[in-house]
Amino acid sequence: MANALRLSLQAISKSYGNLRANDKIDLDIEPGSIHAVLGENGAGKSTLMKLIFGLLQPDEGRIFLDGKEVRWESPEHARAAGIAMVFQHFALFESLSVAENVWLGMGKSWSLGAVAEALQELTQHYGLSVDPNAYVHRLSVGERQRVEIARGLLAKPRVMILDEPTSVLSPQAVQALFAMIRTLANEGCSVIYISHKLHEIRELCDDCTVLRQGKVTGRVDPRQCSDEQLSTLMIGSAPPPLLRATRGPSGPILRLDAVSVPARDQAGEHLNAVSLDLASGEVLGIAGVSGNGQGLLLDLLSGEINSDAALMRRMKGHIFFESRAIDGLGVSMRRRLGIMAVPAERLGRATVPELSLADNMFLAESKRAWRLDHQSLYQSAQDIIDAFAVKASSPKALASDLSGGNLQKFIMGRALALRPKVLVVSQPTWGVDVGASAQIRQQLLALRDTGTAILVISEELDELFQIADRIHVMYAGCLSAPVKRADATVELIGQWMGGSWLSHEHAAQAESATVQYQG
Repeated sequence: MANALRLSLQAISKSYGNLRANDKIDLDIEPGSIHAVLGENGAGKSTLMKLIFGLLQPDEGRIFLDGKEVRWESPEHARAAGIAMVFQHFALFESLSVAENVWLGMGKSWSLGAVAEALQELTQHYGLSVDPNAYVHRLSVGERQRVEIARGLLAKPRVMILDEPTSVLSPQAVQALFAMIRTLANEGCSVIYISHKLHEIRELCDDCTVLRQGKVTGRVDPRQCSDEQLSTLMIGSAPPPLLRATRGPSGPILRLDAVSVPARDQAGEHLNAVSLDLASGEVLGIAGVSGNGQGLLLDLLSGEINSDAALMRRMKGHIFFESRAIDGLGVSMRRRLGIMAVPAERLGRATVPELSLADNMFLAESKRAWRLDHQSLYQSAQDIIDAFAVKASSPKALASDLSGGNLQKFIMGRALALRPKVLVVSQPTWGVDVGASAQIRQQLLALRDTGTAILVISEELDELFQIADRIHVMYAGCLSAPVKRADATVELIGQWMGGSWLSHEHAAQAESATVQYQG
């Protein structure tokens, strides 16, 4: 049977000490198929993919590629055999260009110019927009993801593993990615697709293997299943419906008054006369294609932007908190006022990878000053692990040791536990399974119902429609007027994400604002 398959895993097992991550897993991938691997956070998906990609060696079992038994000694051997993997956490050098990053992973026969030319050809063939000359530290999360995908495609893989590839993409960008994946599959490449978005799996994939607690619980045709059926296979039940209280109108606690922030360079994000009001006890959603100013908006609200004195001198407009101008206050002072921000980048910004979960608790605390109470931090981390079912050995586990979804649950649990007056969060359920996503969204609504003002930046429209009271759209550094959730539709917001709400004159001004700000 293995001869008819592109990839076949037979009775694969892998343990970490007493933890059995994979338990006699069988996985068969046909040539040219788009095969989903579905499971809750900690179900064993990441371990299984690392075994396929050569990052780990199985304790038991056999792996066949095109009918031939293989055992990778390293990812380099797997890549040479035609296995490519795009990780959820990116591995890019910030100070290098896109072409330079890709070139470092290619063989010695490739020149830098050849890599740049090949990237341009990928754009034409797959519709994958990648600028070889752009520097990575100026790219949005979505743009960085495209770089990782392009790097994998240049190896002309027989098997492509995509881990949460749409986590930061707009609906239009998701459809473009799906078209690329279908093209890849039609050319004979087998695609292993990992996602917690059940509707995507049902739309895109023609086969699905479901994992639960390290074991296979089923193999189904996702096109013949409902979200509820897939959820039950994955976590044992469908997630409960979200509960939200009806709140009366409240005055704004946070206000932006025509704030403009220049781009650091021509490829960077900027803000163009952005105004908004955020009230206590409401969730305000910010939709938009990645890279249209959302990252800079979070830096502005958190106070991180204040570390760039040259940029601040050219900033226009004001930020008000409880009627007080806070333009000049940095991160620490804003946290003491009760303003907390959670960035989308889990490792390096939201957490320090080399520190334990307990020590990472200290990073979000503003009231502890410089007193490091290890016992209190340890207990606080343990409380979050218990409340959000974070799969970690203990609070002493390093942040880098957790899966992406489990680390996200910890980060969001830490923010929610602090109960700030204002919470600004980007991509709150990025890479989190359906059960944990429902829990995080319910906790955000519960925090809203206690009076906290919450601003959610998300590329997942389903998420914003579930939890937001009002929705803005960002495009080219501009912010649309808000629309009430009850009056919004996916079609309307999707059109706005393309800038349809701007007049032609205003749109042209917004698109050229980056260049204008350089002067």
